[in-house]
Amino acid sequence: MLTSLGKFLRKLRIDRGEILKNMADKLEVSSSFLSAVENGKKRMPSAWNNEIVKLYQLNQEEQITFTKAIAETEQSVEMNFSQVSYQNREVAISFARKFIDFDDKQVEEIKKILQKGKEKNE
Repeated sequence: MLTSLGKFLRKLRIDRGEILKNMADKLEVSSSFLSAVENGKKRMPSAWNNEIVKLYQLNQEEQITFTKAIAETEQSVEMNFSQVSYQNREVAISFARKFIDFDDKQVEEIKKILQKGKEKNE
């Protein structure tokens, strides 16, 4: 079953005149792995989030569409805390426990905070 993410990736490569193998080579994976990601059989590696934006020079609108496609496709998130401070780890875990209870206003406030952090790092 083609996922939102799969549709985005497929459209991206077709719009750029690439076949599956071209995109797979750029992402340094096999064509079968990329196909499995497009079809929802494998999870997209998190490193692809930034890699695809850079490789394909996605504009702001494309980045938003890409982010939404990832969000619609993901069922779970795995986090590696090996290089994270105790304080950041505590915040992440607290957030994970509480996020389901946030109302729309709180979600918008959090998105604004995260966007400011993203802009600061760029």
